[in-house]
Amino acid sequence: MKLYRGINFGGYLSQCEHSLEHYESFICEDDVKKVAELGFDHIRLPIDYEVLEKDNGEEYVEGTAYVNQFLVWCKKYGLDVVLDLHKAYGYDFNNAGDAEKNNLFTDETLQKRFVDLWARMAQKYGTLKYVAFELLNEVVEEEVADNWNNLIDITVDMIRRYAPDVPIIYGGIQWNSARTLKLLNKPEDDNIIFTFHMYEPLIFTHQKAYWVPNMPMDKTINYPATMEYYKEVSSLIGYKGKDVTVSGCKEMGKPFLVEMISEAVDKAKEAGVRLYCGEFGVIDRAPVEDTLAWFKDIFEVFEEYNIHCAVWSYKEMDFGVTDEHYAPIADELFSIMTKTSKAE
Repeated sequence: MKLYRGINFGGYLSQCEHSLEHYESFICEDDVKKVAELGFDHIRLPIDYEVLEKDNGEEYVEGTAYVNQFLVWCKKYGLDVVLDLHKAYGYDFNNAGDAEKNNLFTDETLQKRFVDLWARMAQKYGTLKYVAFELLNEVVEEEVADNWNNLIDITVDMIRRYAPDVPIIYGGIQWNSARTLKLLNKPEDDNIIFTFHMYEPLIFTHQKAYWVPNMPMDKTINYPATMEYYKEVSSLIGYKGKDVTVSGCKEMGKPFLVEMISEAVDKAKEAGVRLYCGEFGVIDRAPVEDTLAWFKDIFEVFEEYNIHCAVWSYKEMDFGVTDEHYAPIADELFSIMTKTSKAE
């Protein structure tokens, strides 16, 4: 399985209104065909637990049917698939810090349910040669790092009973920060892939994002620029993003991006595993030429360090690269995104 250059289908079976009407209308076979024609080699498919199971833990057959259908489409068009559990029963990255809602790592009953879900997934899909499993999207809280490692070990052991060869993907904490891969245990199992997400500098990629604390709605941020510019802007608008304040770079550009991923590269090399960036992108409120410049830099970095990846996201979700905002740069953008997968 290559997993060189892919794209996320966010908003289809995750972060959405969970209804059969939505599943039926948001994505169709032509979307999968288009991704293949653009030159991507895989799709990362975020899936919330509501698609897979009912509140009582039983399989939700009607929802699972849409996963089955999607896999048929991907096989037809020669695309690999990362099945990403985007939200689990008892854990949602949107509820970070809420111990009552995010109690997966303190409740053994919920952990068993998590493992049982992956056991079902392994039995259904684990022998398909074009499918990989991503255990859980964006664990956040620092205090659960050890419990996350323990749950990873238990879940991987269970999956391997039914799917000895399926690639298994997982990342660290703090929204899959590259810096937290160092907290993961060295895998004892084969065919493990470490993942991270790359939205740095957040003040640029998420500018005017209403859900980011202290992010203003009226300030345009440019890329590239000097680090003095980024630190000054951060100070003026009260943004407290750590990526800018902890950087030792003088310029905001490719060297900064290398700095942000360096610990992940080192950890993956030490652990002897492949490294995969499961999400990265620029919001549809950023200047398009600056967006193109950021993508050029990040893909150069990924190629230099042999990092495989999936851009966020296919449509809508404030980052949809096929949407109208990106039209002025679309041809060059897709050429950059798929260059590696086409060359292999």
